[in-house]
Amino acid sequence: MFSSASKSFYIGRMSELPTGPVAAEISRRLTAALAPTRLAVIDDSESHRGHAGHDGSGESHFTVEIESPAFAGQSRVARQRAVNAALGDLLRDRIHALAIRAKAPGE
Repeated sequence: MFSSASKSFYIGRMSELPTGPVAAEISRRLTAALAPTRLAVIDDSESHRGHAGHDGSGESHFTVEIESPAFAGQSRVARQRAVNAALGDLLRDRIHALAIRAKAPGE
């Protein structure tokens, strides 16, 4: 047990997201295709260790949080299709699972 005189610890939100080669490529492609005003590429692979699609090398499961003016007036399905199109062969060859949270500015 820590006393009030002991060093206090603070656990907060990480300031940097994982930037492995696949995450970096996801970010590069989405930036080029959709000019996002906000983009977070989150590597969820570790939480899927032992599940299908996780080969132990990491970078197989991702969440993308993206905000882009390109999504204005589009349905959720159209937004997901735009993200999928931008990622192309990565979805076939490198990414086992992708969660997409896409919105237009102001939503």
